[in-house]
Amino acid sequence: MDAVCSAVEVEPGVRGEARLVVDAADTAVALGSGDVAVLGTPRLIALCEAASIAAITEHLPAGTTTVGMRVQMEHLQPSAIGAHVTAEAVLDRVEGRRLLFTVSASDERGLIACGKVTRVQVDIDRFLDKARCPGR
Repeated sequence: MDAVCSAVEVEPGVRGEARLVVDAADTAVALGSGDVAVLGTPRLIALCEAASIAAITEHLPAGTTTVGMRVQMEHLQPSAIGAHVTAEAVLDRVEGRRLLFTVSASDERGLIACGKVTRVQVDIDRFLDKARCPGR
């Protein structure tokens, strides 16, 4: 484990939520992921990631954040423009700096997606240093 980044201390079971009213910018057409004007899978994944961030943010040590590592998603039902979508994330396990969440999303008609999100705790400054291109 990275000596500069102390591990997050949180018990499984913490929950987070994120909400969205689907508009034209959230559709598969707008996102380039399909030909129909319904909630696009990339936007749905982002909403589920936002829910996982909401679950863990207050538990992170100063100077750290989490970054996405893995997403496994089943997009089960379409959601039309105007639909109210709620994503929920529940922390299942902590494996060192890895945080594993079960996520789901629903609209007024019921479950529209379910899956897993894995995020990794990182030291913000060190992470940004690694992301910089040489010469910039």
